[in-house]
Amino acid sequence: MKQLVAFDLDGTLAESKQPLQEPMGEALADLLGVAHVAVISGGDWPQFQKQVASRLPARADLSKLWLMPTTGTKLYTYRDGSWNSVYAELFDDETKAKILKAFDESLEATGFTPEQTWGERIEDRGSQITFSALGQEAPIKEKEHWDPKFEKRKVIQADLKQRLPGLSINMGGATSIDITREGVDKAYGLKKLRDESGIPLDSMMFIGDAIFPGGNDYPAKELGLDTVRVRDPEETISVVTAIVACQK
Repeated sequence: MKQLVAFDLDGTLAESKQPLQEPMGEALADLLGVAHVAVISGGDWPQFQKQVASRLPARADLSKLWLMPTTGTKLYTYRDGSWNSVYAELFDDETKAKILKAFDESLEATGFTPEQTWGERIEDRGSQITFSALGQEAPIKEKEHWDPKFEKRKVIQADLKQRLPGLSINMGGATSIDITREGVDKAYGLKKLRDESGIPLDSMMFIGDAIFPGGNDYPAKELGLDTVRVRDPEETISVVTAIVACQK
């Protein structure tokens, strides 16, 4: 039996930047009845609040829910009737400027500049800088068709690694690339979660849609956690249902 089940967010629990659907909220509430649950993803806290925290049914035991925005460089827990920040590890201004310059140079060099975008393409999330190829507000259909096999982002990722040595550069979501401090990835976040929760790594499992080399969920597998790769939120519900049945 596992004490904690950790999840990626976009592509795993919900469509990109969309709220949890009701069946997923109910499935997670069932899981919270038998285990702790963590969500770790590249989005910032407002996105987590919109997609997860506000979408769970009243019966969900929020005291066992760990929300980890910006790849685990932030942690929020529910105590005394509200969500509270446990920690936040932020970039300094010099590093932010360096990252933004590298993005401009890399996109020009690789030629991946789409004709149409929806909203800002680069977002400063404090402890993470995130590039969304089609913009932060792009329609899901457009995002799904832009880089379904991660081929375009692998080219950009390789170029950025040359320009930004000493930083972690990982692909996530449908069109995004996340940049964090060196060594910061989901393995880093899960180790922080171990320290904060007191739950050992061998008592955790991880579920995500990008558990492959270069994917931002792969570090969880490299860390040695039991992992399950899913295709979409519908498959995640099936996996969660099976876990709940085994845990009871």
